[in-house]
Amino acid sequence: MSWEVLQGDCRELMKSLPAGSVDAICADPPYGLGDRWTGGTWGANPMYEDARRWDVVIPQDTIDALVSLAKVSIIWGGNYYKMPPSRCLLSWDKNPRMDTMADFELAWTNLDRPSKSMTENRNPDGKRLHPTQKPLSVMLWCMSFLPEGCTVLDPFCGSGTTGVACVQTGRNFIGFELDPKYCEIARRRISEAVPLWAPEPVKAVKLPELFA
Repeated sequence: MSWEVLQGDCRELMKSLPAGSVDAICADPPYGLGDRWTGGTWGANPMYEDARRWDVVIPQDTIDALVSLAKVSIIWGGNYYKMPPSRCLLSWDKNPRMDTMADFELAWTNLDRPSKSMTENRNPDGKRLHPTQKPLSVMLWCMSFLPEGCTVLDPFCGSGTTGVACVQTGRNFIGFELDPKYCEIARRRISEAVPLWAPEPVKAVKLPELFA
């Protein structure tokens, strides 16, 4: 099992991936909300001010590239993007309800199976480290749709929740993140999440080493 979080523009980093090196995509790209992040008392939180800075443009070109990159793809926010028809959508039903935020979120997948949903608290893991951070339980649920032992790419890594879910379920992980601050948070969270039963050595490795 191996993992790595690389700092940089995912559009450039994706070009460095050898063909066939990624089995699955599990990503939560920006939704392009911009000033629509405002609303309610939560809108004054500096964390969400940060989201209004970078969550401005929908990265459609990158999303189009992701769809054809791996055999299995789970892309949160699929209702915000131009996506192919899908038989299987995943839905995270949020509790508690908040008038200024969505009641649920949808993930587009290329899975040939019925759509599924789960209900989970908005923030069961304690302090949020990223404005769009998904609960770990939601990302662990996503892992149940991916092949065991596969290599998962999240090109919008954020605080690393996808990576935490990967190492906790014995999957390899590659994360890309533009913001150095979130890169460090992701690396710390993932390194602390490696289970005690994992075979040694389990460590962060450089991208070329992952596929040597």
